[in-house]
Amino acid sequence: MSLLVVGLSHRSAPVSVLERAALARETQARLVHDTLAAEPATEAAVLATCNRIELYADVDKFHAGVAELSTLLARHSGVGLEELTPYLYVHYEDRAVHHLFSVACGLDSMVVGEGQILGQIKDALALGQELHTAGRLLNDLFQQALRVGKRAHSETGIDKAGQSLVTFGLERLARDVPVADWVAGRRALVIGAGSMSSLAAATLARAGVAHVAIANRTLERAERLAQILTEPGAGTAVTASAVEMQAVPAELAQADIVVSCTGATGLVLTADAVGEALAGRDGAALALLDLAMPRDIDAAVHRIGGARLVDIETLAEASADAPMAADVDQVRGIVSDEVAAFGAAQRAAHITPTVVALRTMAAGVVAGEMARLDGRLPGLDDKQRAEITQTVRRVVDKLLHAPTVRVKELASTPGGAGYADALRELFDLDPQAVAAVSRADTRTSREPS
Repeated sequence: MSLLVVGLSHRSAPVSVLERAALARETQARLVHDTLAAEPATEAAVLATCNRIELYADVDKFHAGVAELSTLLARHSGVGLEELTPYLYVHYEDRAVHHLFSVACGLDSMVVGEGQILGQIKDALALGQELHTAGRLLNDLFQQALRVGKRAHSETGIDKAGQSLVTFGLERLARDVPVADWVAGRRALVIGAGSMSSLAAATLARAGVAHVAIANRTLERAERLAQILTEPGAGTAVTASAVEMQAVPAELAQADIVVSCTGATGLVLTADAVGEALAGRDGAALALLDLAMPRDIDAAVHRIGGARLVDIETLAEASADAPMAADVDQVRGIVSDEVAAFGAAQRAAHITPTVVALRTMAAGVVAGEMARLDGRLPGLDDKQRAEITQTVRRVVDKLLHAPTVRVKELASTPGGAGYADALRELFDLDPQAVAAVSRADTRTSREPS
């Protein structure tokens, strides 16, 4: 396994750098394509969220891989390599697996234990599959990460250690008042209709807001979200409406709470727009939660009287003091066990092409010897020939069974890759035959699941 991850997150970089380095989906696609085109990489995937950007690749050279991935991250993020480098972290092989599994469990999140990251990992895998840049290793890695994350949430109380960024942000806005009491009867404006905005709208509805207005560039998506919130089975008494983005200033003047999370590259709400909305409110306060990266709401809003803004930077500072649950240790144990199991499985899989090539060679030997027998004993009838063929095959299978089973067991241990080389040498296997099996496995694994 030659897995390499190069990235930056809220733990390694200030929000100002993360904001500038944020990648749009089309930029992510170009990044993984360029990574795959680079000499050291054979597979690539990118995990880009509001507080992390990580590039995963299967590389054949560590140092060249680090240099190439770092350069590509700088080029596509628009942050110069010299400026970006101090904030980058690098993980390789088992440490890279440990990192992703920890991320999937919410251990590396801004709010420990939040489950939103699982959807983002799923999106990263889907993009790699769609672009055919994720091969066998990255498909196995990301799918296993999703299973490990789900296991952590189902077997431990990690959910109690943290919550979604939405809930965490609303708690910061509400200060010492319970969120349900703080939002009760208020009017909310949610800008955006993606996964985080949808979570925000649903959280507000369950908490007890009276009305949620949803603004989005594509009105149909806003209408669909408004319909979901007000369906009979939703279990809320909220009313909801969908509006065009042009209607945001009018909605802003009526709202008590604003949550924004769009994919816009520029500001969605300027300080002037917030100031104008507050001017006609007779002193009524306006609470704003910005979950976007780069930010949707002008940071200058912090200085406007009557407005209270919580953004990613505020949440990062607040989360540093958040209490850790005892369940975190249990999750760390799960991660360690799963990393060991994944490594063993990958090492065992490494020998499979060699075993397949060996059995293919053996089948060829049987077929050749039976052809020679036909020439020497042409009088054999079909029944006799079938019985002899079956007997020879059983002998070959029995002779190969113990060494192939044992070599798979040995290959799953650390340093076990050498057993595949030994098997190839002992049986004089054609390297091209082994490579052909590996290529077939890779082509199959790159097909979207």
